[in-house]
Amino acid sequence: MSPARHSLVIVGAGPRGTGLLERIAASAPRLYADVELDVHLVDPHPPGAGRIWRAAQSPLLWMNSHAEDVTMFTDETVAMEGPVRAGPTLHEWAGIHGRVFAGRRRQGAYLRWVYEQAVAALPPGVRVHHHPHLAVRVDGPRDGRQRVWLQGRPEPLLADLVVLTLGHLDAELDPEQRMLASYARTHGLVHLPPDFTADSDLSPLKAGEPVLVRGFGLAFVDLMVLLTEGRGGRYEGEVYVPSGREPLLYVGSRRGVPYHSKIGYDWTGERPPLPRFFAPAEVDALLARADGPDFRRDVWPLIEKELGFAHYHRLFTAHPERTAVAWADFEEKYALADPVSLPALVAAAVPDPADRLDLAALDRPLDGVRYPSHAALQDGLRAYVEADLARRHDPAHSPDLAVFLALLSVYGQLVRLGDIGSWWHGFFSYLASGPPGPRLRQMLALSRAGVLKFLGAGMTVTAEDGIFRATSATVPGATVEARALVEARLPHPTVERTRDRLLRELYADGAAATGEGLLAVDPADGRVLDRSGLPHPRRFALGPHTDARGAGAFTRPRTGGPAFRQNDAAARAALTFLRELSPRATA
Repeated sequence: MSPARHSLVIVGAGPRGTGLLERIAASAPRLYADVELDVHLVDPHPPGAGRIWRAAQSPLLWMNSHAEDVTMFTDETVAMEGPVRAGPTLHEWAGIHGRVFAGRRRQGAYLRWVYEQAVAALPPGVRVHHHPHLAVRVDGPRDGRQRVWLQGRPEPLLADLVVLTLGHLDAELDPEQRMLASYARTHGLVHLPPDFTADSDLSPLKAGEPVLVRGFGLAFVDLMVLLTEGRGGRYEGEVYVPSGREPLLYVGSRRGVPYHSKIGYDWTGERPPLPRFFAPAEVDALLARADGPDFRRDVWPLIEKELGFAHYHRLFTAHPERTAVAWADFEEKYALADPVSLPALVAAAVPDPADRLDLAALDRPLDGVRYPSHAALQDGLRAYVEADLARRHDPAHSPDLAVFLALLSVYGQLVRLGDIGSWWHGFFSYLASGPPGPRLRQMLALSRAGVLKFLGAGMTVTAEDGIFRATSATVPGATVEARALVEARLPHPTVERTRDRLLRELYADGAAATGEGLLAVDPADGRVLDRSGLPHPRRFALGPHTDARGAGAFTRPRTGGPAFRQNDAAARAALTFLRELSPRATA
């Protein structure tokens, strides 16, 4: 590599790295014309798709979003300095119906195409090199070239700038998981720790044998698919026909219910004017607090007010026959109401309790609910899922869709606050990022076929007497025993527990981390912060391993996606830095 050429290393060539490359291509003609640059993409998986969306996975696995809700291209709703470069959504590119839940392989092909388009759009002096290796370490002085060491290569890549777009990471086991894994090895049991389900070896889960599954989110949905259809079962209408190769799945979690179904209708009419109560001004005030904001005390009340505003705006404007006062009167009083006076205001204006927004009840639907037996619980949970499906596909309940829009708006503001703890992300996913409706219908069919059984809320697992035992608060006193336990949830990698050597060593070398173990970055452009709060001039990081993580894997069109804004800011900061390097500093 000639010393006259600048060098940018991007570690991670999946969707985030591809999105960054697209923003580099968009801004390079203005910020970086006539300067030569080598862009090195480091990822053992193919550029574009990366690990999660690679072609080498089961064709039975779907995306979790409608094809029309997935785009890799910016639009005028994104608050950014770089130029808008329009492009097709997944459904437009693939020529499929917008409300299809496309397979992950198809999304991977879309991402590969986006990557190729981004490379083709780069100026002639910018060359892209893919290195199919793991990056294991970054070192180098703050004021000089960085060295990026690759597994299996004796010499490092030299970089004027490094951007970490690592995506989702694996984690070392926590103390409970280590204990369970050790117990399983000692007693000949099967224990599958948190993992990306498509990467898990499910062969130890034997046909007809009970398996305890802890976790009821999207990782469980993938597990359910791979252990049923993936083993030769099939659906005939609403009936599941087993192959005989399925294990018997007993599933529970803290909530004890699956994530809410994706909403199955389109928006019509007036949109709620968002943000309203949780807008940039409110975030500015929170950031200005000398002691820093507390999520429950300072942030959550604003979020509740915002979600409630969206809900009632839709109810009053689209379903006025279910309200008792005029919207203008209610809106004025709602703006002034505090948490103490708000319930009375809502009760007087919205006669039917079913039309009122109760976030606590939504979050924990089985709190206080008890069943006399597991058999009774199966009937109760099937009724719950059927009711959820009916509601989420009925536009008479369109305030639910307004709340969804408000959740996206809230997430767009929260990224400025950094690490706000893990509770919010779980609540958002449960309410707004649940499975496609057809997956819940499959879950019901599996339940009726006896292949899947519900355990309830407050699930606990013990390992004793050579067996795993599960109990739940929903069926007091009842236990289920099994020789296999699957933790159906994604790993939670902190900078100390991640299996990614590069990130772990970056932390050991002085990079800052939040209380939740996320890599701390400058919210303005993604530069990595040290423990004194000083941004590193030559190291950037974007994605879920940072405290600037956003909502979901992909951005919905025309929602001002924070990920697009972050990618654009990082790309422009990187190009500006590289342009201003002197030839001597580069050499």
